[in-house]
Amino acid sequence: MGETSSVENEFDDWFIESLKIYNNIHEYQLEHPTRVIEWTSEKTICVAGYSSDKNEILELLLPLKLFTDDNQGLCAERDFKVVHGGFSDGSIHCLKHIPGTRYIIVAIDYVTSFCCHELSSSNCCFLLRCVVTNDGFNSNLQVWDLGGDDCDVIKRTGVLQLKSASSDKGVKIAPGLTGGPCVLHGSQISDIQLTELTSGKPLYSMGKDIPDLLSSLQFVSGSVFLACACNGDLYVGDTRNPAGLQNNPAGGRKGVHWCMGVKTDLSSSDPSSCSVARLSSACQVVVSDLRDLRAPLCQAQLHVQRKTTSDDFMKVTWAPALDNCLAVSGFDGMVQIYDTASWRPELMEFQPLFIHRGHMMSDDQFDTSSAVVTTHVWHPSRPRTVLSAAVDGSVHVWDWVDKATASC
Repeated sequence: MGETSSVENEFDDWFIESLKIYNNIHEYQLEHPTRVIEWTSEKTICVAGYSSDKNEILELLLPLKLFTDDNQGLCAERDFKVVHGGFSDGSIHCLKHIPGTRYIIVAIDYVTSFCCHELSSSNCCFLLRCVVTNDGFNSNLQVWDLGGDDCDVIKRTGVLQLKSASSDKGVKIAPGLTGGPCVLHGSQISDIQLTELTSGKPLYSMGKDIPDLLSSLQFVSGSVFLACACNGDLYVGDTRNPAGLQNNPAGGRKGVHWCMGVKTDLSSSDPSSCSVARLSSACQVVVSDLRDLRAPLCQAQLHVQRKTTSDDFMKVTWAPALDNCLAVSGFDGMVQIYDTASWRPELMEFQPLFIHRGHMMSDDQFDTSSAVVTTHVWHPSRPRTVLSAAVDGSVHVWDWVDKATASC
């Protein structure tokens, strides 16, 4: 009885606190949990399940209340809305939206050569607003049409059957930033490849045999990309120069698994202006930039108590519209936000600026044991708006309050 009362008190305390620390917080419940949240516009996201059975792939419209200023009166739209939806026969571990709202695919050869058996070869062009996915167990990439105003169904329109030395680990995907629709992908450093979606042709492939498993992949400019190996090594590549790969070893840093988050300034022609944060399974973050990836600008031991032994959900991301802020999740049921402005080159422990505990609230109970956040993303332009998901199928969108600003 005493234990139940204590749990209820914790929930009540959090609920009262949430009225002060959030401008907005909304929840959506999925049939199966997701480990992917991808922006398809300023107000819509794409999510998909990762269970072994049939999974939904959905495009959701965020609650419009989130985008209504307090002085604009009441807004009736307070819930997520499904705007497009479909099903995947397998799990989806990686999902990336291809930049550009719509484009034409003109390729009968693409239909025949890459097993896009769902399409009719009598049609020579297809208008798509698409995402590319991988199931986490092989190297194939699935291409999906998200639909449009005249169709609310998400359909798989193609499969790129690719060869990989570590295909049972799945592949990481990074959409191209310039030119025609293309994706950079790979399961280990040596098989990173840039593939054109309209034809399936390889535009770039790695010129070195490096078997290190890949954990993260991202473009920092139209041609320069960063790859983070699971052992923490960083590689800088350029799709214009297959032989020019640069290796930056992690230097014996603590942690058996690493991933990275990159903050880029796409308005700058100099890729070295980007910041790189590497997160380790030992709950350490190392921040550096492209001018010298071997020497950290700053680093921190995070104030995190791991609730899971899996590294599958580890994630670190930079706030695109806030200076020096990054978010970390995947160790427990929380998303933690840190301000790196006070971090130093020497390793020290730092407290988070903000903690989202909402995923630990289940059926009016406080669950600290089984709740684990599977992914999170920042809104591309709203400074303190974050989306997160957890193993119970919950998806939250929350706009947190900066206590320093609020107290002024």
